[in-house]
Amino acid sequence: MKGDRVEIVVDAGDTTRTYEVVASRAGRRVETAVRRGVVEVSEVTRTGVVVRTARFMASRVLALVEQPVPLREDPQT
Repeated sequence: MKGDRVEIVVDAGDTTRTYEVVASRAGRRVETAVRRGVVEVSEVTRTGVVVRTARFMASRVLALVEQPVPLREDPQT
């Protein structure tokens, strides 16, 4: 869903770095997967086509924060 975001905090030796993957258009979503020691965060379209991917070594990832878009309340209700 547009606006979904995942923040990845990575150990970069003497400091930490924060990366962010955001669903930039309507109909896109952000998916995360951990496989073979690699954390993969991808922005995916409705049809399943991967638009962009960020990959990190799992041993270096300190935090993986998924932030869904807040549900908006219907003003007519």
